[in-house]
Amino acid sequence: MKTLLIMRHGKSSWKHKDLEDHERPLSKRGLRDSRMMADIIQEKELIPQVILASSSVRTTQTAQIFSEETGYQGEIFTLDSLYLAEAEAYLHELKQLSDDYERVMVIGHNPGLESLLQMITGRIEALPTGVVAYVSLPITHWEEINGESVGELVQIWKPKELREVEEEEIPHPKEKEKSKEKEKEKKKKKKN
Repeated sequence: MKTLLIMRHGKSSWKHKDLEDHERPLSKRGLRDSRMMADIIQEKELIPQVILASSSVRTTQTAQIFSEETGYQGEIFTLDSLYLAEAEAYLHELKQLSDDYERVMVIGHNPGLESLLQMITGRIEALPTGVVAYVSLPITHWEEINGESVGELVQIWKPKELREVEEEEIPHPKEKEKSKEKEKEKKKKKKN
């Protein structure tokens, strides 16, 4: 079995309209989401052994943030062939990998990543910026990966959904005050 982590780059900035698409950096949200996703991958003990990333600025920044946040020490291959690539380009690069790698991460772009996920799992999923999809593949050699590999989509983490959960779990300061007041009232009633 091999593990593939499919990550779409973090949200990019459109602040500098004169920049070519390849040169666009991450936005503040993209930076924050990339850190959050790195934390999740580390928490789940899914740190890859190698990372293949598109050569665009936003994907290389995403890979760098991932590396810094997790303490990742492996290689990051930045590949022009993955810039705005179709699923076949990802498959081609994955087939070239050494079988010593059990867990691999690709960081790239849509629609190629969505197509790749569909080809190897049969699942149609939206992959918004910053997302990580965890796929288990029934192969022993990377050269076996193809559009007919019936992998299992084990988990998908979407930054927006995770931010919403965090906001629900962290009460607003005014809500904390109300909660404390209710507790005090309950204690007073119990005493009386």
